Amino acid sequence: MPDLFMTKVKTARSYALMPAHQQDEDALKKLPVGQPLRVKVTRMRNVQFHRLYFALLNYAFDCWEPKATVPNVLGLEVEKNFDRFRHDVTILCGFYESYYRLNGEVRIEPRSISFSSMGQDEFEELYAKTIDVIIKYVLTGFSGDQLREIIEQIEEFE
Repeated sequence: MPDLFMTKVKTARSYALMPAHQQDEDALKKLPVGQPLRVKVTRMRNVQFHRLYFALLNYAFDCWEPKATVPNVLGLEVEKNFDRFRHDVTILCGFYESYYRLNGEVRIEPRSISFSSMGQDEFEELYAKTIDVIIKYVLTGFSGDQLREIIEQIEEFE
């Protein structure tokens, strides 16, 4: 059975879930009446909140001045990389998967933040932890409220 998209509505006595689209209503009609169903509820991701998250990351990335803790003995040119920054922040927030590599080392990869992989509640938790990580590692002189205010101002102008 494919996922059904529903909307919560208030009734005279309580609340009910109503099909969000015609195809959801059609699929619901095919289910037997009176038979119990198990329903997993996932809040849809808020696109505006997703944009706010990336505004936060972009602002922090632009402010970030990397400091090498290991000497560059090979003399290679090293550049800042937004994707690596985003992955490292996600990992530091605790949203990662760890795997054993063939050589026995452990590899840590950030969890996907795609709309299909992460619900709104979990994404809001990631956002809150991202602020904490950025304050700890990048914008050490900021408070969470100051950083939120700056990001909201940036989003107003975009």
